[in-house]
Amino acid sequence: MQPLDAKLQRGMNQQFMVDFNYNSNHLEGNALTYGQTKLLLLFGDTTGNAPMQDYEEMKAHNVGLELMKIAATDKERVLSENFIRELNHTILVRDFYKTSQAGDFRYKINVGVYKTRPNSVITPSGELFDYASPEETPSLMADLIAWYRHEEQKKNLTVVELAALFHYRYIRIHPFEDGNGRIARLLVNYILLRNHYPMIVIRTDDRVNYLKSLHQCDVLSGKIPSDGAHATLAQSQPLIDYISDVVEKKLIAVLQLAKGEIKELVEATDDTKRVTERATERVTENQYIIINEIIKNERITSKELSEIVGISAISIRDNLAKLKARKIIKRIGGDRGGSWKIIKKVAV
Repeated sequence: MQPLDAKLQRGMNQQFMVDFNYNSNHLEGNALTYGQTKLLLLFGDTTGNAPMQDYEEMKAHNVGLELMKIAATDKERVLSENFIRELNHTILVRDFYKTSQAGDFRYKINVGVYKTRPNSVITPSGELFDYASPEETPSLMADLIAWYRHEEQKKNLTVVELAALFHYRYIRIHPFEDGNGRIARLLVNYILLRNHYPMIVIRTDDRVNYLKSLHQCDVLSGKIPSDGAHATLAQSQPLIDYISDVVEKKLIAVLQLAKGEIKELVEATDDTKRVTERATERVTENQYIIINEIIKNERITSKELSEIVGISAISIRDNLAKLKARKIIKRIGGDRGGSWKIIKKVAV
C-alpha cells in the first residue's frame, strides 16, 4: 500500500499526534481532557480550567514526539544515551520540585540527567519494588544501548520483540526521577517507526492490562533490578504479547483506512472520550483500576474485580459503595444480572 496518499498520511499523522500525546500523558496523571488536548495541539487553544503545567507538559511532550520521529527516520543516526537524556529534558521542560509521598519534604527533579536518589513503586499488595540504584544506572544504561545497537544490526529479533524487550529493560532501570514511562513509550515508537511499522498508542483505558503485562514480566525476571535490566526474551514475553496485540490491531486499522473501509483511526476509544469529557473526580489507585475494569466490562463481578485488583472482595464492595455514594458510578439492576455505569471522569 506504500506510499500512502499524501492527504491520508497527513490525516493519520494528525490523529496519531493527538491520540498519542493525550494517552501517554493521561497515563501519568495529566488532567487535560481529550478535547482540550486536541484544541491545544491543533489550534494552540488553552480553553479550560486544567493547571497551566498540564498544558505546558502536553506541548512539551509533542515536541519530544517530533524529535523522536526525526531521529527514527535518520538512518545515519544511532540511538544514544545523549538522545534519551535530551528527550527527558524536552518533555519535562525545566527543573522542578516534587513533594514526597508522605508529604514531609520537597525535592528537586533535575531534568535530562540520571537520577541521584533511589526510586521505587508500591505494588498492589503493598510491597516496595525497587528500580536500579543511582550508582547502577549509568552502567546499566550503557549496557542497554550497546545491546540495542547490537540487536538492531543482527536482526535476530522481530521488530516487536526488540521494541518490547527494550521497553521492559528500560523500565527496570528507571533512569530518571520523572518521565520514565513517557520516554519508554516514545522509544517503543522510535523502534517501530525506524523499521517502517505504524506507531502505536497504549490507551489510558487499557492501563490495567498494560501494567499487568509489566508486572508479569517482573514476576518472571525477579526483584533484582540488574536482572530485570538484562531480562531475557522469555521473561519479557507478557509485554511482548501485549505490544504484539496492539501493533496487530493498528496494522489492521491502517490497512482498512488505506483501502477506504473505515474513515478514520481512533486511538482514544469512545469510552475514553465519554469518560474524560466529564467533570474530574479524584479517586484512589485501586478505585481507578476498578473503574477502568468496569469500562471494559459493565457486568464484571466483585470476585472478578478482587482477582484483578489484588484486594479482598470485601474491600472491592467497600470501594464500590464509596464510588456509588460519590455518584461516580451507578448500579443498574440487581446484584445478579445487573450492570455498572460510569457517570463521571476520574483521576488518581
